Amino acid sequence: MHDGIPDLDMPADEQVHLAAESFRLLCDPTRIKILWALLQGESSVSCLAELVGAAPTAVSQHLAKLRLAGLVSGRREGTFVYYTAASDHVRGLLAEALGHAEGAERATAR
Repeated sequence: MHDGIPDLDMPADEQVHLAAESFRLLCDPTRIKILWALLQGESSVSCLAELVGAAPTAVSQHLAKLRLAGLVSGRREGTFVYYTAASDHVRGLLAEALGHAEGAERATAR
């Protein structure tokens, strides 16, 4: 059926699953705000809560999910945990998504 597409290269099932899981976790506006804030630098739960306008308990729950997905990492300093985006791949992913949203918004405003 796809013989006419030379060098067709499909991603592995595990890779597709992990990508879908990352997108699933990013479908929440608060998580996108948290990640964007963490791309600016390391932050604590209380600071992130203030930045994104959410309760610290809610931010902690979001961070736990993002950490399990490998999108954020944390380091403990005394009783505090400071979080950061796990890699520059997160920056690229968010920049693309936000750029796409901006373009879509402009297209619908016409």
